[in-house]
Amino acid sequence: MVRLTLDLIARNGNLKPGKEETISQWLKKITHINFSDKNIDAIEDLSLCKNLTVLYLYDNRIQQIINLNYATNLTHLYLQNNCISYIENLTSLKKLEKLYLGGNYIAVIEGLEGLKELRELHVESQRLPLGEKLLFDPRTLQSLAKSLSVLNISNNNIDDIRDLEVLENLNQLIAVDNQLLNVKDLEYLLNKLMKLWKMDLNGNPVCLKPKYRDKLILVSKSLEFLDGKEIKNVERQFLMNWKASKDAKKISKKKSSKNEDASNSYISNFESMHHIVPVYYAQMGKPKLVFFSEIQRYPVIGNASPESSQ
Repeated sequence: MVRLTLDLIARNGNLKPGKEETISQWLKKITHINFSDKNIDAIEDLSLCKNLTVLYLYDNRIQQIINLNYATNLTHLYLQNNCISYIENLTSLKKLEKLYLGGNYIAVIEGLEGLKELRELHVESQRLPLGEKLLFDPRTLQSLAKSLSVLNISNNNIDDIRDLEVLENLNQLIAVDNQLLNVKDLEYLLNKLMKLWKMDLNGNPVCLKPKYRDKLILVSKSLEFLDGKEIKNVERQFLMNWKASKDAKKISKKKSSKNEDASNSYISNFESMHHIVPVYYAQMGKPKLVFFSEIQRYPVIGNASPESSQ
């Protein structure tokens, strides 16, 4: 069993203490530690490394995130391809900007509350049980709303990403090889993420939908790259003109249909309510054409005819 300890760092670090420098003094000064792919199972007490800013521990066998509460200056943490099941014990890392957790066993994105400086979160390709998908704790998403700008959630069997709408400053979303199917869900999300300029959804079923690309380009003015392909101004302008023309035709057709319905309704009502019939009244002494609706206002003399009234 290999544990990351101060002694291991001192013996195997790329940098060595100066001639008149103690191990403790040197450990307090170092800013970068790289122990990737060293069969490390656990992180021991590294509290002397007060100025550590970057820690590389990817491609190991670490099962739990522990003993990092001392690293208050840590900005980059690389823990991808380990055996981690839970995101925990990170709340002390107030300066953390980039967190790499891809290729672990994490089922829920949680435990990141308080990381106000976190700009990048990489949680791609979690080794989940068959049929399960990566989930997001709403509290964690809300806590990252202001800071997070890059999110990688690729290859996690995800079928709905509408919950990401709270990430108002997100500008890059990588979600390839998931199970996203609904174009309208993506349109909804893009209407919320006004700063998103790069989105990659390659490998999702939704990419095969008719006019998928056109619809997403039309709904987002900020998007510059979609599925690895640049959205050029001429493409967006063409689609905008096409949509404007299509909408104008719809409005014109709707107005025409509405006017035709109104005209038909007026004629129908007129004919049913106001039949013109010849009726002869005693007080008039001569025939008069009146609307059927007025008949009850005058006394009718039998079935008089023009000839009989003369």
